[in-house]
Amino acid sequence: MFTSEAITRGVRVHVTSEYSPERSQPAQNQWFFLYTVRISNESLETVQLVTRHWIITDGNGHVDEVRGPSVVGERPVLEPGEGFEYTSGCPLPTPFGTMHGTYQMIARTGELFDAEVAPFALSEPYTVH
Repeated sequence: MFTSEAITRGVRVHVTSEYSPERSQPAQNQWFFLYTVRISNESLETVQLVTRHWIITDGNGHVDEVRGPSVVGERPVLEPGEGFEYTSGCPLPTPFGTMHGTYQMIARTGELFDAEVAPFALSEPYTVH
């Protein structure tokens, strides 16, 4: 399991990732990874997640960008001290890669800011890079 963590304006984003062998087909160059994100509001202001932006790099250096509204169909509002957790997945054509990105947040004041998602590894166990 791999982890990353970043804090932006009191919004902590902690990610763990793991290989999903039951959803992978290495013989067909298809590897699948699960990642669990925990967003914690450690600030003194209420914030809401508005959009996501992922940058996904596979083991060949190919980069895909994914942008969209919400995460898993939700736009959570986080009061100070609250958190939100979800699990999603990422297919890759290689047994390893990386992900990082941002969540666009909006404060109660209407101010937008990007909460950083620090880079984390997507890797099949026992793969040498």
